[in-house]
Amino acid sequence: MAKTGESYTTARRQLINRAAEPTPSPPPTAAQTERIADDLVRARTGRGWAEWFALLDAASATERTHTEIARHLVAEHDVSGWWAQSITVGYEQARGLRAPGQRRGGGFEASASRTVAVPAPRLFEAFADETARARWLPDVEVRVRTATAPRSFRADWAGGPTRIVVGFDAVGESKTRVNVLHEKLTGAEQAAELKAYWRERLAALKVLLESNGDLR
Repeated sequence: MAKTGESYTTARRQLINRAAEPTPSPPPTAAQTERIADDLVRARTGRGWAEWFALLDAASATERTHTEIARHLVAEHDVSGWWAQSITVGYEQARGLRAPGQRRGGGFEASASRTVAVPAPRLFEAFADETARARWLPDVEVRVRTATAPRSFRADWAGGPTRIVVGFDAVGESKTRVNVLHEKLTGAEQAAELKAYWRERLAALKVLLESNGDLR
């Protein structure tokens, strides 16, 4: 769209048509996979973006649903659940099956992640404990839906209808990666705003936890 001035619908149709052609697909661009660095994907899954995209192309993944692609990655390539979802989203964006921030089939979402040098239980507490949460996420109504320590946290956001899904992935004993997905957004503009918001908030949380480790 930015290069040609085409409407979103026209640009998306061109991407889908190219994805359907039998010629080899190009490797992912930085813009398509900017949310997760290639070296991190390789370190955690054993392959980089280009390799995953080639494998999924060979499996005719453009003809499969999001759930079918993710299940294929788990069952056939032993990819963990969160990374299977992330690779699937990256693939769908790269092949024109969804716009950045858009769920396949409609609807929008925003995501952000950060690695913090604290154990998983402490990072989980920063979300699950109301007092701790207020230190870095002030003036927002969060209604907890489910919280499974120290793995996941789900909550309604600001009275709804949007909600957050948070996952915690231990990186050794002293580091944890937190992944925030903000769902049920109204459009691309809100998705972009919340993506920037969560990046800023997670950066603030990282500073607070790593400077003193106590949010109470």
